[in-house]
Amino acid sequence: MIIFLVVIAIILIGGGLWVWPLLAGALGISSVTNKAEALRHINQLMNSYDITLSDVEASFNTSAPEHSAINPRSKSDVAKTLFAYLGAIFIVAGISTYIGMFWDSMGAVMRVLITLGIGYVLFIVLVSALHENKFPRLILPLTFAAVFMMTGGWFVLIHELFPQGNNWRTAVLLVFAVMALHQGVLFGKYRRTALLFTALFFAYGFLEVGLELLNIPVPYISIVLGASVFLVATALEKTPHSVLTEPALLIGICWFNSGLFDRLDLFTSTNWASLITGICIIMTAYGLHKTGRYPRLIALGYFLGSIMAYGGLFDLLQNSALELLYLAFTASILYVCVLLQSRALLLTTVVTMLGYIVYFSEKHFANSLGWPVTLVLLGIAFLGVGAIAIKLKQRI
Repeated sequence: MIIFLVVIAIILIGGGLWVWPLLAGALGISSVTNKAEALRHINQLMNSYDITLSDVEASFNTSAPEHSAINPRSKSDVAKTLFAYLGAIFIVAGISTYIGMFWDSMGAVMRVLITLGIGYVLFIVLVSALHENKFPRLILPLTFAAVFMMTGGWFVLIHELFPQGNNWRTAVLLVFAVMALHQGVLFGKYRRTALLFTALFFAYGFLEVGLELLNIPVPYISIVLGASVFLVATALEKTPHSVLTEPALLIGICWFNSGLFDRLDLFTSTNWASLITGICIIMTAYGLHKTGRYPRLIALGYFLGSIMAYGGLFDLLQNSALELLYLAFTASILYVCVLLQSRALLLTTVVTMLGYIVYFSEKHFANSLGWPVTLVLLGIAFLGVGAIAIKLKQRI
C-alpha cells in the first residue's frame, strides 16, 4: 500500500514537469527552427519574466566560475533534498495507511487528534521552518501537507460534533474561512508564494460557497469570481509572486467563460453560446498575444477558442442556404493565422476545412455516379490545402 502511494506521489510530482512541455510541443509553441523564431521566443521569455537587456548583458559578462559559485548544487545537496522528499512522502503514506486501517475502530476524540492534531503539529513545524528560514525547499511540501491535514481535520471535527447535520455548504464555509485566515496571516508575516496560493484558494472557495448560500445563480458567481481572478493575476504580474500569474490567468479565463457560456446557452442556444464564448476566448488570447507574454496560454486560448467558435458556427449554418460560407470563413482565417503567427489556430483551421470538405462531399455526392470524380477532386483539395498549410507554417 505504501509503495503504491509513493508511486502515485512521484507520478503527480513528475506530471507537473512534463504535462506543460508535452502540451506546448503538441501546439507547436516551443519548436524553434530558424533565427526569426528564436528571436521571437527570446522576446516572449524576456517579456514574461521581466528580463532587461542589462540583465542579459550582466549574465553574459559573468564568468563560468563565478556563475557556478552563485548556484552551487553539489551531489550531497541533491541527495539531501531527494531523501527529504522521500522521507516526507513515506511519513504521509504511513499516516494515511494507519488512518485507513483503524478509522472505524477509533473513537471520535481519536479521529480528531489523528487528523486535526497532526495537521496543527505540521503547522507548527511549518511556522518554525518559516521563522528559521534554514530549509527553504521544505516550505512547499510542509505547506501543502499541513493544509491537507488541517482541512480534513476540521471537517472531521464538524462531522463528529454534528453527526446528523447535512448542510455541507455551511461546513465548507466555516472550514474555508478558518483556513483562509490561517494562510492569510502566515502570508502577511512571511510573504511566501505557496502561502499566497493557499490563501487565495481558500478565500475564493469561501466566496464561491458564500455566494451560493445567498442564492445567487452559479453562472453569475463564475463570471464575477472569474473576472476577479483575472484581475488578481494581472496584479501579481509585477510582484515577486509572478509565478502564480499564468495559472491564475488560466483559472480566471476558464471560470469566467464557463459562466458566460451557461448564461448565453440559457438566453439563446448552445450553438450561439459556443460561438460567442469561443470568440471571447480568442480575443482574450489575442490580448495576451499583443503583450507578448505567456505563449502557452496564447496557444491554448487560440486552440480551444477556435474549436468552440468553429463548432458553434457550423451548427448555425448547417443545412441552411449560407452553409458554404462556413468554408469561405475558415479559408479566410488562414490569412489571420499568418498575421497572428499562431500554429495552434492554423492546426484547428486546417482540420476544420478538411473535415467540412469531407462532410460536404459525402452529403451531396456519396450516392451519385460522380462520386469517383468527387474523390479525385477531394484528393486534389487535400493536396492543395496541405501545400498551403506547409507554406503558411514556414512563414509562421
